[in-house]
Amino acid sequence: MSKIYFIGAGPGDPDLITVKGKRIIEFADLIIYAGSLVNEKVIECRKKSARVYNSASMNLDEIIDLMKDAWARGEITARVHTGDPSIYGAVREQARRLEELSMEYEIIPGVSSFTAAAAAMKREFTLPGVSQTVICTRLEGRTPVPESESLESLASHRASMAIFLSVHMIGEVAEKLKKHYGGDTPVAIIQKATWDDQKIIEGSLDTIAAMAEKEKITKTALILVGDFLSSDFDDSKLYDKTFSHEYRKGQ
Repeated sequence: MSKIYFIGAGPGDPDLITVKGKRIIEFADLIIYAGSLVNEKVIECRKKSARVYNSASMNLDEIIDLMKDAWARGEITARVHTGDPSIYGAVREQARRLEELSMEYEIIPGVSSFTAAAAAMKREFTLPGVSQTVICTRLEGRTPVPESESLESLASHRASMAIFLSVHMIGEVAEKLKKHYGGDTPVAIIQKATWDDQKIIEGSLDTIAAMAEKEKITKTALILVGDFLSSDFDDSKLYDKTFSHEYRKGQ
């Protein structure tokens, strides 16, 4: 039975794809993967007869045409995206086309690079007394950002922040953030989180641009900003022995 699956392949480590996503790749007849970002090891589990296309050089019409052809053949298509398809995945525009063509599809979630980056840093975005909000955003580039979502506006909340697709403009990012966070706010850049060649640099808003330039990091990297990166925070109530909740009475 024909069906298209959009699969979040995870941040890079092939072991971080979901069991469901891997299973679909294993029996898919057509695999279209975002080759500029997806680790090719993720699709090594495919069957020998699977047709494989790298979408890095393809446009939307070409991608949809491949899906239509597979659909007409009664085949299964695995559209493999990096991280989780719900964040900067350009999935919705493909899904809209499929809906117009009455073609059935399903979206399989994956591990996003921003959660993988936090894991690589051994940090938690939401810490008691520090931050209970995570903002995922990007600096305006060739793709515009709504004025209400400018980096300066979002920075006014001083929440934990994960900034995508902007490391090549890290100097501009830091200057915009300093208007609210302060120059000594901790920052980390994680390049290719969970890949074999993962690289991490840590600094502050005052120093991070020079550090990124020295390390020649200009792409495939995420910027994490906020006091959650420091070691100063309160213990949670969840395991506080004096705190009562549904499953435990406080001492």
